Amino acid sequence: MQWTKQNEQTVYANRWFSVNLADVELPDGRHLDHFLIRLRPVAAATVVNGANEVLLLWRHRFITDSWGWELAAGVVEDGEDVAGAAARELEEETGWRPGPLRHLMSVEPSNGLTDARHHVYWADEGEYVGHPVDDFESDRREWVPLKLVPDLVARGEVPAAGMAAALLLLHHLRLGQDAVS
Repeated sequence: MQWTKQNEQTVYANRWFSVNLADVELPDGRHLDHFLIRLRPVAAATVVNGANEVLLLWRHRFITDSWGWELAAGVVEDGEDVAGAAARELEEETGWRPGPLRHLMSVEPSNGLTDARHHVYWADEGEYVGHPVDDFESDRREWVPLKLVPDLVARGEVPAAGMAAALLLLHHLRLGQDAVS
């Protein structure tokens, strides 16, 4: 069954997002009003070093009043390349400049409410270039053993779904499906 958007109007907008109201026709012909949030794309990145440690940020999210491990991430600015945005965010938030980035995955974290797309990249090398410019973004930055990722996710210490998925995929790619955690 496919829902069909008949029209859409913006209710509120700023440079980060817009809240829109859509008239949606259901397959049986009924109509419903559906609010949706349109967001800029997000780029995220990390580095996995030779010891199979992943560079993560430990941060607080005031919206959910929760602490957790995250990848460096932020919005893609107008005219900016997605991979370039991922590299910029990693350096600004961690002080590490990544080597060549590889696309890991793109996800839609809440596609029933938003059109958000998160694009995740990783590098297997990086260079420390100094204290992070955006050090206010996290309490600390650490190299976390990749083998611990499944347990961190299971304990809820990686609360963002897309980041949990990305870290589990990195765990699989680097350590294999038979890895013991």
